[in-house]
Amino acid sequence: MNRVYSVTQINAYIRRMFSSDYALNHIYIKGEVSNCKYHSSGHIYFSIKDAKSTLSCIMFANAKRDGLKFHMQDGQTVVVGGNINIFERDGTYQLYASEIILDGIGVLYEEYERLKMMLYEEGLFDHEIKKPIPKNPKKVGIVTAKMGAAIRDIVSIAKRRNPYVQLILYPAKVQGEGAGASVARGIHVLDGMDVDTIIIGRGGGSIEDLWAFNEEIVARAIYEAKTPIISGTGHETDTTIADYAADLRAATPSAACELAIPNIRDLMNEIHGYDYQLKQQMNLILADYQYRLKHYRNQINLLSPKNQLKQQKMRLEQLKLQLEHGIVHKQEQYRYLLQMYAEKLQRLSPLARLTGGYGYVTDEDGKPVLGIEQVKVDEILTVTFSDGQVEARTMDIKQNLIG
Repeated sequence: MNRVYSVTQINAYIRRMFSSDYALNHIYIKGEVSNCKYHSSGHIYFSIKDAKSTLSCIMFANAKRDGLKFHMQDGQTVVVGGNINIFERDGTYQLYASEIILDGIGVLYEEYERLKMMLYEEGLFDHEIKKPIPKNPKKVGIVTAKMGAAIRDIVSIAKRRNPYVQLILYPAKVQGEGAGASVARGIHVLDGMDVDTIIIGRGGGSIEDLWAFNEEIVARAIYEAKTPIISGTGHETDTTIADYAADLRAATPSAACELAIPNIRDLMNEIHGYDYQLKQQMNLILADYQYRLKHYRNQINLLSPKNQLKQQKMRLEQLKLQLEHGIVHKQEQYRYLLQMYAEKLQRLSPLARLTGGYGYVTDEDGKPVLGIEQVKVDEILTVTFSDGQVEARTMDIKQNLIG
């Protein structure tokens, strides 16, 4: 029977074969990145593939510091340098990367990252230098292709949102050689035309199609412009250096137009709202002044000589009524006292006693007869009763024996 080996022995043998093969220890392989994962340990796990095959790869953290100059992501075409060896535990082989270089389009990505970092460090992307976008522009400048879909969309949206805003197009070259210089020139021209806002952009495309908006000359033109600039380049997932440099980034040219030009209906509603608030405030102020005017008018009326005279007349009438009432009251009091005194005098009057058969006797001289010693026989006496007088002649005098 032939000799039997363990799995570990075979994997170790194959590993030694891989390690001794010079070609596999110093190899560069080109492929498209897929399943790229940055691990918390600092290692990068990914695969590279072509139309028919896939190769597993790993770049350790210590190799990444010197061997990777860009942020690797799925879809990039790269050239990976390193060595191929077997992982004994799983019996799988993989490429251990020591250097990764962008290939073709990847070179553009590398240049994009390099320029973005340089301009970032210079402060061209700082939030503090961003200019506010005018709320109600009168003129909007546009830097884009004359016949592209972007200008058609912008014009259509602008007419719908606010047909009173004037659009000024600088027909720039947005793709190919000289496109970046054309876009930068358009920014400079419109910046000198006293427009309120500038829109730059174009429709979506590949990184090569959008490259004009990744050029340094465009970023610096945006930075130097005094007019606020909105960048709407490509599709929502595309981000160019112009987007970072602009005062406001929009996902698309159409979105940039919506950010630059307010909806006139919203504006009219806002104006109507302000008009209503203004009228309400005016009514409140007018009501307050009317109340104060009425108050001051009442005060003037109260302090006027005419009103003072009227008040004094009313006071005089009141005093007159009080005086008349007092006089009548006093008259009643005195009348009552007079009646009391009259009754009292009546009771004390001699005539008051001439009732019940009593009379008042006087002699011929009119002197009162107080006793019989003043009377003579055959003398004429006058007897006064309560209801009249009687003259009588004395016939006889009889003395009262009582007492």
